[in-house]
Amino acid sequence: MQLKLIHCQVFTREVEQVIAQSAHAVDCESIPMGLHSLGVDMRPHLQARIDAADAQGYHAILLGYALCGRGAEGLAAGRTQLVLPRAHDCIGVLMGSRHRYAHYFQNHPGVYYRSPGWVEFQTPDLKLQPAFPAQSNPMGEQTTLEEFIAKYGDDNGHFLFEQFSSFRRRYSGLTYISSGIASDQACRAQARNEAARQGWAFDEVAGSLTLLDRLVNGPWNADDFLVLPPGARIRATLDEDIVDAL
Repeated sequence: MQLKLIHCQVFTREVEQVIAQSAHAVDCESIPMGLHSLGVDMRPHLQARIDAADAQGYHAILLGYALCGRGAEGLAAGRTQLVLPRAHDCIGVLMGSRHRYAHYFQNHPGVYYRSPGWVEFQTPDLKLQPAFPAQSNPMGEQTTLEEFIAKYGDDNGHFLFEQFSSFRRRYSGLTYISSGIASDQACRAQARNEAARQGWAFDEVAGSLTLLDRLVNGPWNADDFLVLPPGARIRATLDEDIVDAL
């Protein structure tokens, strides 16, 4: 099959491994991680890419995203079916199952997550972000105090740094999701160092390529994937299915 995969940069190394072993012809488009910081405003960026792929005659357009703070809600399939995992965010995808993620989350509250992609590709992406978004860091999650001051001045820089870094005080641990890829060792070390700097407990769980592999190679069973028929839109649900077709 001829497939188009549009995915978040956080999955880059895992996707490379899956595609290298796939029997399908997969055109891959990676979107910078900064897009997810836009929340629901990420939708038109993704829709534009879906629409462009729709004109190319693929058998299916695969979306390497989750619901992502309802950023994927409302995305529409054109003439080509659209396939995406049933997951709230990338953590469920990287763990291989939204059910496994839910179980871990229930037993590990107050945990921040890292993965190879989160460590390797976490850089500010100013082009994709509004000039001054209300609920996201305008310069990237790991922007330093000095960078805020350089951009906004001393008083504003201190204020913004405090506002956008305050979320970290709500966490007590960092969990690294190991996916077995080549960069795992270096990324794990960086994640462990981050936990130490923040005074957080460090944990590691084995990730899984199951969902990403099946997104590319099938089967797209209804329990784990939404297959959006031509002309339908993604609707967020309030149950464990997470998304369905509208």
